Amino acid sequence: MDNDVSAGSTTTVVGRLALGVTLLAFGLGYTDVIDGVTASDAVSLAHYLGGVALFVAGLLAFRDRDTATGTAFSALGALWFTWAVSAGSQVSDNAAGLFLLLFALVTLTLALAGRDPLTQGTYGLFFVSLVLLAIAQFAANGSLAKAGGWFAVAAGAAAWYAATAALAHWPTALPRRAASGRGVTAAG
Repeated sequence: MDNDVSAGSTTTVVGRLALGVTLLAFGLGYTDVIDGVTASDAVSLAHYLGGVALFVAGLLAFRDRDTATGTAFSALGALWFTWAVSAGSQVSDNAAGLFLLLFALVTLTLALAGRDPLTQGTYGLFFVSLVLLAIAQFAANGSLAKAGGWFAVAAGAAAWYAATAALAHWPTALPRRAASGRGVTAAG
């Protein structure tokens, strides 16, 4: 079985943990699965862990010459920081939807440029979450917001798993099917 386990850099692991925890808190707030917990309860976590810590992890990745991770973490750090400092501001639903839609485009870029399926899956799920949340803002639709929250939870779980797998040396890829032994051999 090919486990395709990579320890990853410390910066990548820390960034994935920060992203995972932030997405889980943010997403669970939209799902209404925990009584009395809303997305606005994730503001402090999003500000410091998702915003500041993730942005710093991105800068450290750039220092290590890892431009893909640096770009991803810096951009997502900016997203969380902006979301947190603007929470509670009086903006129109359309302005909030536009903000989410623009960052959905950023996450789409990250998903398409991902190096491995787990990273692509994380950013792909986050992309779907942001699109659903943007549409929910435009249409004032709570059901779409709840669905967007569940996609954020799934993205957070994927990011958390990727970080934990790197530390615990768990598999990060599905096992590959062994090639059949029916090849033609050279006679001699």
